[in-house]
Amino acid sequence: MGDVNQKNHLRIQLSATRRAARLARLLTERQLAEWGVPFEAAAQVVAELASNAVLHGHVRGRDFRLGLELRDDGTLRIEVTDARGDRVPCAKDPEEGEAETGRGLLIVAAYAHRWGVDEAPAHAKTVWAELAPGRGNT
Repeated sequence: MGDVNQKNHLRIQLSATRRAARLARLLTERQLAEWGVPFEAAAQVVAELASNAVLHGHVRGRDFRLGLELRDDGTLRIEVTDARGDRVPCAKDPEEGEAETGRGLLIVAAYAHRWGVDEAPAHAKTVWAELAPGRGNT
């Protein structure tokens, strides 16, 4: 498990398991507390993105990566990279009938100032969210 923790940056690789998804949330809470940043909204976003990485982005033998960056303007950027670049998430409208997946991204959209998906090396993808200071970060 590699860990790069510079001032206002955290990058950590975790196994693609439910236990590691829960760990990602706990590490986020601990890191943001250390930085003196409110963490409830960020913890919710990390929980959703890490869970999605484990449930929908898992490839046997490949991990997922959590990244946190606290920018000078107070914006928090959260990145979760998983091994399934071919499975791009999209938020689903709760009114869309019986859809079983995609609703959790509505949580991300509610807390995030903006969010998106980028291609990553090795056929992977990075789902990211940026939380602006004072916007749901309690």
